[in-house]
Amino acid sequence: MTPSDSPDNRLAQQRAVLLMVLLNAFTTPLMLSATNVALPAIANDLRLDAVTLSWIPMAYLMASAMFVLIFGRVADSAGRKKVFLWGTGAVIISSTLAALSLNGGMLLGARFLQGVSAAMLYATQMAIVTSVFPAAQRGRMIGLVVSCVYIGLATGPLLGGFVIDTLGWRYSFLLQVPLALVVLFTGLVRVQGEWRAERQFPFDLRGALLYGATILLLCLGVSQLPAWQGGALLLTSAALLTGFLRHARRATHPIWDVRLFFSNRTFTFSCGASLIMYSATYANVVLMSLYLQYLRELSAFQAGMLIMVQPISMAILSPLMGRWSDHIEPRRLASAGMAATAAGLVALAMLGPDSGLGTIIAALLLTGAGFSLFSSPNVNAIMGSVGHEHAGSASAAVATTRLLGQLNSMVLVALMLTLIMGATEVGPDTLPFLDRAITWSFLLAAGLCLPGIALSLARGRLHTHESGPENRNEKEGEIR
Repeated sequence: MTPSDSPDNRLAQQRAVLLMVLLNAFTTPLMLSATNVALPAIANDLRLDAVTLSWIPMAYLMASAMFVLIFGRVADSAGRKKVFLWGTGAVIISSTLAALSLNGGMLLGARFLQGVSAAMLYATQMAIVTSVFPAAQRGRMIGLVVSCVYIGLATGPLLGGFVIDTLGWRYSFLLQVPLALVVLFTGLVRVQGEWRAERQFPFDLRGALLYGATILLLCLGVSQLPAWQGGALLLTSAALLTGFLRHARRATHPIWDVRLFFSNRTFTFSCGASLIMYSATYANVVLMSLYLQYLRELSAFQAGMLIMVQPISMAILSPLMGRWSDHIEPRRLASAGMAATAAGLVALAMLGPDSGLGTIIAALLLTGAGFSLFSSPNVNAIMGSVGHEHAGSASAAVATTRLLGQLNSMVLVALMLTLIMGATEVGPDTLPFLDRAITWSFLLAAGLCLPGIALSLARGRLHTHESGPENRNEKEGEIR
């Protein structure tokens, strides 16, 4: 609660909170996209093979996915602003450690710590926005947050490419630090009060361990395929996932209340569509970075200029899509967006070493426009389908499905690199194999969009301007 309920104080708090959240929404993807552009330079400097190279983005995502639910629950009790600021400080420290890494092992460890730190941010930023702004403004605010994410994604490749070409890849991890310090100052000085869940529950340690082990073994298993150890790890991961779901349905206060997925169709299908969409699209930046720098032989700066086309289109269109989702059925907007994204992924799969720049730009624009048409309406559907008392859990679900989807996307790329290239360094002799791995990654991603479109269309109606979350839940009923 804020220290005063007067209109002026509420407005001042809303502005301070919005500044804090939007800056963070910009800085984290700024670092992530700059790091993805730096992958070839990192591989050349640290002498990393293709599989280890894929672990640089995957270690971050794995840690984020493992811990986002934990911090979502901690934030509900300890305070969402407090956990948000903890995460901001921890990201600054872990990013500095990544920049100082001397070998691949140190870098992967720092990336894991970055992911743990970022999980604190992912688990809280949407919950803070939902706590501060009324339902009538929620779609527009979510659109602004998503737009800042895409501005960061667009700026990262350009700034990162310039920094990598002039100063070296280590500085790509430090781009966000100055603005992150501003976020800390704003949160500590200007944002007053705190937001917590109205009811407090005991921490579900067993569920957290089962969930984290499931993700860890999944990633380790994929990286060891086609050896039998990889298959054994994947089977163990599947068994742990079954145990986690069984525990989560039976536990009184689980780390992730999956029972909500069995009572709210809009929430369930929207989360499922989000999982599939991020599984299909997140690795685009990584794949395009490898394609442009290895197969097209562009510099990091030149590659960054092309890669930023996709997130720029997302940044421009996301606020508009957020406003539309307050008045137009999200399932219509999101389903059309996923279909456009699938077409864009097919176009990216068809790129070759001799493809024209116009063809590359058109494919990236189509993919970016499709994703922006999907993202804001889908998040609005998730957050608008639950009551205020479930805002923290819904925010954690948004972050978890996004992170799991992003992780799945990198798992897909790691799988293709493992099966096609194996433990070999990228060089002139292995470029045809890299080209094949990139093509298959895009084609499989496009295929994933088909079940995603079906889920998006089947989610049901959501009229945020006509009824509250409680009424919508009653209309939706249970999933049969």
